[in-house]
Amino acid sequence: MFSRPEPGEYAPYYDTYFAQLPATGDLLPILRAQPAALHNLLAPVTDEAAGQPTAPGKWSIKEVLIHLIDCERVFAYRALAIARGEQQPLPGFDQDAYVANTQANARSLSDLLAEYTAQRTATVALLSNLPPDTDTRTGTASGHRTSVRALGWVIAAHEFHHYHLLVAHFGSQPA
Repeated sequence: MFSRPEPGEYAPYYDTYFAQLPATGDLLPILRAQPAALHNLLAPVTDEAAGQPTAPGKWSIKEVLIHLIDCERVFAYRALAIARGEQQPLPGFDQDAYVANTQANARSLSDLLAEYTAQRTATVALLSNLPPDTDTRTGTASGHRTSVRALGWVIAAHEFHHYHLLVAHFGSQPA
């Protein structure tokens, strides 16, 4: 279950994200491994530093984390809705407006990481327990045809994208 989606199962925009993932593999082990990598990357970051923009006009690390959490919630909801047979088009969302309304920088980095981990645990539980053959069900999200499995891969690829941006911000990958 959850083999990599084919083009046409997701918005072409996500091709750039998918290109950053390993060409083969199973989705669930990737989703399970990502939290440890993110926690490891952010372990040396102070709470104060995490609340500062990574560059002028850019989000802080805390805002990146809340963005990952929010996006994962939206993508997981879309996967749930489509898996359950929802035929209504699912709306898009404005990521910048979402981040602007979070007050993420007022929260602790450890609190945000705990929420991120809880969301990922919920996402893995959802995807792991879908009935057989629901991974290829399709629906419409943000005006594009998408499959349940594509949404799972989008979650992994989106995080991979931001993880690599954070690595670039720090100048190197952690040991």
